Amino acid sequence: MGRPFKYKTNEELQKAIDEYFKSCEGCILTDADGAPMLDKYGRPIREGERAPTITGLALALGFAGRQALMNYQGRAQFKDTILRAKSRCEAYAEERLFDKDGTHGAQFSLRCNFGWNDKADESSEQALQKLDDIMKKIGGVV
Repeated sequence: MGRPFKYKTNEELQKAIDEYFKSCEGCILTDADGAPMLDKYGRPIREGERAPTITGLALALGFAGRQALMNYQGRAQFKDTILRAKSRCEAYAEERLFDKDGTHGAQFSLRCNFGWNDKADESSEQALQKLDDIMKKIGGVV
């Protein structure tokens, strides 16, 4: 007989997952009048913001590590709930591909955690070359 489930229902698991993603958002800094402080682009400045990761999710859910979360995903009743949560982490990493500061870390995470392959076919290679040329023209980092 195996160890009892840490979470008895999908609702209980989903609540813990939602709390993890909410904690990744951090808090918006405010000035003395309580108004949000903004960066030079007009976006609210956040304190304590962090990237959602598979390992961070696993630890927040009370698992010993990433592999324990993967094992839990093998249980039919929790499979879709955990897959959706992992997809949210993947979507975050994918979005960072368009952010010059997060590209390398995002690529590493997508290859290691989500099975992305960086071997391009010929048409993809041509598209990447065009993108590189455009970025050089506008002064972006490639």
